[in-house]
Amino acid sequence: MPRTFNSKIKLHGFNNLTKSLSFNIYDICFAQTAQQRREYIEYIDEEYNAERLTHILTEVAHLIGANILNVARQDYEPQGASVTMLISEEPVSSAALAREEGAEAPAPGPLPDAVVAHLDKSHITVHTYPESHPHNGISTFRADIDVSTCGRISPLRALNFLIHSFDSDIVTLDYRVRGFTRDVDGTKHFIDHRINSIQDFIAEDTKARYQMIDVNVYQENIFHTKMLLKEFDLDNYLFGISESDLEPAEAERIHRNLRREMQEIFYGRNMGEPGNQ
Repeated sequence: MPRTFNSKIKLHGFNNLTKSLSFNIYDICFAQTAQQRREYIEYIDEEYNAERLTHILTEVAHLIGANILNVARQDYEPQGASVTMLISEEPVSSAALAREEGAEAPAPGPLPDAVVAHLDKSHITVHTYPESHPHNGISTFRADIDVSTCGRISPLRALNFLIHSFDSDIVTLDYRVRGFTRDVDGTKHFIDHRINSIQDFIAEDTKARYQMIDVNVYQENIFHTKMLLKEFDLDNYLFGISESDLEPAEAERIHRNLRREMQEIFYGRNMGEPGNQ
C-alpha cells in the first residue's frame, strides 16, 4: 500500500526511488510590431536575469529539503542567463510544504535562456522557447522545468512555489516515480508516498483560477495534469499599448485570438486560423 510522506520505511541502504516532476509553462503576449516584440524580450531578459533565477532555484532547493553546496551563474550578451547549483540531500520531514503557496507571486514571464541545478544524483533544469504568430501579433513563450530527485527528497514540495513564481496561462505537469527501493526485509517498494493526482498537492487558490484535467496511470506511478487559466485581463497581455488605446471591436478580436491560442496549446490541437476573426 502506498505510504504518506510521514510514514517511515526502514530501508536496507539508500532510497533508490527517482521522483521526477516536469513542467511545461506557457505565457501568452500580444505584441503587434517587431519593435514591440524586441522590447518585450528585453523586458523578460531583465526580469529573469541570473540573480533572479538563482533566487528561484535557491527557494526550490530549500523547499524540497536540500543543502546548496555551490552556485555558479552567468548573464549573457545580448540576452539570456544560466545558473548551476550543486545540492546535497536532506530527509523529507513534512508533507505540509507540498501544499503551501510559497513566495509572493512575481511578475509573469518566461525565463530568458536556461538554468541547470544539480542535486546529489538529482537535477533541476529550466529552458525557454520563444515563438510568435506570423500575422496576428501573438507571441508564446514556453518554459520547460524538470525537477528530478533521488532518495527521500520530493519535488512535489516545490510545486506551488514554482507555479506561483511564473503565474502562467497554461501549465502541463508530469510526475513519475521510477525504480524501487528495498526495506530491511528485502521487500521492494515502488513508491514511498500516497498520491491520487498532482492536484492533491496544488493550493486551493490556484485550483480556483485554472481549469484542470488529469490523465493518470496508477499502476505505472505516472501522473499528468493540465491547467488552463479561466479568466484574464486583456491589459496584462498587451505590450506597448493598453486596452483603452483600442477600439472595442479590436480589443474583442485580440481577446478572442489570445483565448484561442491558449485553448489550442491546452488541448494540443489546432482550432482554425484566428486571423482577423
